Amino acid sequence: MDAQPFFDSLSDATRRRILALLQGEGELCVCELVAALGLPQPKISRHLAVMREAGLIAMRREGTWIFYRLHPELPLWAYRILEIAGRDAAESESGADRVRLAGMADRPIRCCG
Repeated sequence: MDAQPFFDSLSDATRRRILALLQGEGELCVCELVAALGLPQPKISRHLAVMREAGLIAMRREGTWIFYRLHPELPLWAYRILEIAGRDAAESESGADRVRLAGMADRPIRCCG
């Protein structure tokens, strides 16, 4: 993994919020991220594309749903940095993001997660 795109991805607050949610939940679809962050779908999708291109996240399709998770082959140093950043995010806006996600009605059901 190239460190520059990794750190570039972390430079954006929205992407850090997405990563914190993925760390806590394991896997989320775009609709869940939209509900949790309160941002429009195109903006969320663009941030996901940046992180996918950087190698931070992976996706899988299940029917019409696309689910995102941290890339399973991230190097150990990247996991450690995300863990530290996630702890800090838990005390900031990410707490409110988790509350909104927990209150989301009709969350997609995962058969293979």
